[in-house]
Amino acid sequence: MGYGKKTDPSTGKTFDLDKTYLNIIKPAVISAGLECVRGDEVKESGLIDKSMYALLIHADLVIADISTYNPNAIYELGVRHASRPFTTIIIKEDQSKIPFDLDHNKIFHYTHLGDDIGVSESQRCQEILINLINGIINSEVVDSPFFHYISGLIPYKLPENEYTNLIKELAVNENHIFALTKQAKEEMKTDNFIEAVKLWKKASKKIENEPYFIQQLALCTYKSKQPSERIALHDALNIISVLDIENTNDPENLGITGAIYKRFWLLDKDTAFLDRAIEFYQKGFQINSDYYTGENYALCLDFKSVEVADNDEKIYCKIAAKKTRQEIVKIIKALFEEDNFDQRNDIKWMYASLSICLFALGEEYLQYEEAFLAQPILNWERETYESSKQQIQILKNNN
Repeated sequence: MGYGKKTDPSTGKTFDLDKTYLNIIKPAVISAGLECVRGDEVKESGLIDKSMYALLIHADLVIADISTYNPNAIYELGVRHASRPFTTIIIKEDQSKIPFDLDHNKIFHYTHLGDDIGVSESQRCQEILINLINGIINSEVVDSPFFHYISGLIPYKLPENEYTNLIKELAVNENHIFALTKQAKEEMKTDNFIEAVKLWKKASKKIENEPYFIQQLALCTYKSKQPSERIALHDALNIISVLDIENTNDPENLGITGAIYKRFWLLDKDTAFLDRAIEFYQKGFQINSDYYTGENYALCLDFKSVEVADNDEKIYCKIAAKKTRQEIVKIIKALFEEDNFDQRNDIKWMYASLSICLFALGEEYLQYEEAFLAQPILNWERETYESSKQQIQILKNNN
């Protein structure tokens, strides 16, 4: 399966696949009496290595999450199907597409909220997955299409000495990717971005060109402001540029790049930086109507309305910012009406964005500000909210 945040190319939605692993797969596997190891805990490079090959062949059970059309996960599923006729379970997020070659396989579906999975959905999926595991672990029902359609094949068998040597090698290397990324996220929660940068760098060296690691490294780099804010922004831009940001449709890439350019503009007041921020934020908002990206897009339009001399352009920027905020208000209020609203883990940011947009529009916002402040929030989250509000107030005073 993939790990970290991945964007589904068919829907434009971004899912935190770590939540799938931690909230569904791992507890279900352990409850079924098995040891659970995720692929990134044994990979030593961006290429599938002998550890992964060996475990895919040897494992009593493989659960393959093919959500977001992840090519690595699909390739690894192919290795498993080609080596073992039994005990492979395929799962996927409900809205993501199924590759043509797999649409005849039995696939277990789950519902992902994007950043998290609801408590009731996690419990439902765990129960079903435990039953699936218990039902197939000792059976010989063929679930590999390779063995189903081509009779007479003999499954591969990993020599015992090969497996023993593999386990010894893994035991020596305790610095697994999953441990690194988990610790990095903990450091980010406490604003320790300098330490988080070190951890994301280590993870990126272990698995090169992994988009999620690069995104988090860029994010923590500019937030660290080390050795200076300007240098940190340049470093972050160089890091995120590896992901072909000029042609990307990944909302996470667009949001991070927009944030970098916005901070450049706040430092230097160079409108070229502001235009770039608007470009990336606008594209991110258009792709998946992300309210947070849209909020920043509107704010940058407000900034530009003050900077430009042409009156028609001033009017355009103000109208575009107003329409964007009105659309965000509709998006968030519609989310409030969804059945699984109380299970979302971005509720505080929904309250914050709704409050900011209503404040900018001159409408009643205090109830949503109070709702945001009543949530468990970190210092940097409160500061981000207050900073946006102050910037909008300054813009109001200048108009």
